[in-house]
Amino acid sequence: MRLLLDACVLYPTVMREMLMGCADAGLFQPRWSDRILEEWARATLKLGPQAEVFARSEIAMLRARHPAAEVRYPAEMLRQMWLPDPDDIHVLAAAVAGHCDGIVTVNAKDFPGNLLAEEGLFRSDPDGLLLRLHDEHAETVAGIGDMVLAEANRLSPEPWTIRALMKKARLPRIGKRLMG
Repeated sequence: MRLLLDACVLYPTVMREMLMGCADAGLFQPRWSDRILEEWARATLKLGPQAEVFARSEIAMLRARHPAAEVRYPAEMLRQMWLPDPDDIHVLAAAVAGHCDGIVTVNAKDFPGNLLAEEGLFRSDPDGLLLRLHDEHAETVAGIGDMVLAEANRLSPEPWTIRALMKKARLPRIGKRLMG
């Protein structure tokens, strides 16, 4: 299954690590465009210039880990598509050009299911996707959750539980499922 990852699911670190852990485990093939990755890098500017530098290094590592993930689309494709927010058309174009099955985003209102269906795509929020992947690959997703939790606890002065970490990352349902 090929899934286009919107910038809004790549920028929050825990959410990205959960999704990319599943991709690294072969549970889906990630796709993105250069513009999506640039949106992620620019979104970090509000945290300061060092955050952008860190984001760009993360982006470079993702590109190296998944060289087939980046898709390109012709500029005229953007003029042939419509979404409620014109600034999101590039995401749809990348999904179509990348022969994706779906788009993973937290931005449901700007990616109406009926418009995506016309292109043969579905929309999934990251929490729902992780739940479905857990249904099919419980041990793998639980192991990814354990690794993400361990890294969060390594970096944080305060200890996290899986449920609290996932809730903070806007992944409350998978957090509840992973806690047992």
